Amino acid sequence: MNPPVGDGAFARWLAERAGRLLLEVRAELGHADPAALKAAGDKRAHDLLRTELGRWRPADAVLSEEDDEARRAWAEASGLPAPSRLTADRVWIVDPLDGTREYSEQGRADWAVHVALWARNGSTPHRLVAGAVALPAQHRVLATDNPPGYPPMSSGAAGVIRLAASRSRPPAFLTGLAEDVGAELVPMGSAGAKIAAVISGEVDAYVHAGGQYEWDSAAPVAVATATGLHASRIDGSTLQYNEADPRLPDLVVCRKDLASRLLAALQRHIRVT
Repeated sequence: MNPPVGDGAFARWLAERAGRLLLEVRAELGHADPAALKAAGDKRAHDLLRTELGRWRPADAVLSEEDDEARRAWAEASGLPAPSRLTADRVWIVDPLDGTREYSEQGRADWAVHVALWARNGSTPHRLVAGAVALPAQHRVLATDNPPGYPPMSSGAAGVIRLAASRSRPPAFLTGLAEDVGAELVPMGSAGAKIAAVISGEVDAYVHAGGQYEWDSAAPVAVATATGLHASRIDGSTLQYNEADPRLPDLVVCRKDLASRLLAALQRHIRVT
């Protein structure tokens, strides 16, 4: 069966297929050897994404977490030839398995598949023109071809912001930030799952600092901005994708009515730390 023609629908189709494969790998291998499960899931999802992109979008470049091209990009400063993606007009930025730790833990559903398209002539500041986040263990896909409506405030206590936080490596300043803005921290797994929680209204914001890459946020940011949410660096500057160095170490995704308050508080706490 041929995939959908439009880029947003194609991203949804591709993320959903990789998600189904990851569920099959999880069922096949079980959780007795977490390292083997992580490795197998990463490789098989990556191979599927690469194969289908090569078949259906052969003229487009790809940046994947599991791809040698990403590692070549890091060496750009050493004078190596620029990866083809840096001169391409269209680049798919994919993460075959976002949240390998959660994927390898029995019963956890906070892991994802990311598929995003960056275009040189894109009208958005970050030039992400299509994207999809599959949450296979939650049986849902969020995508730009049919983005969810703008989320309501989360169901926390009155006046309390629910702030998604990394369960394994939250930024050192996050506790102080939460106290400053009157927020409740909600630990979660992968970046995709956390941004999906903002999109669906389960939480009101997600703040991260301390190390990520373009593939960690491209697809969820594409969907979040398509719903009307705010997304930026923690200093308020625009998120940039398809850069020579794919490191994108920090971001904030939140309801627009919280953006100025969170960004102002972030500047206070970043200076302190």
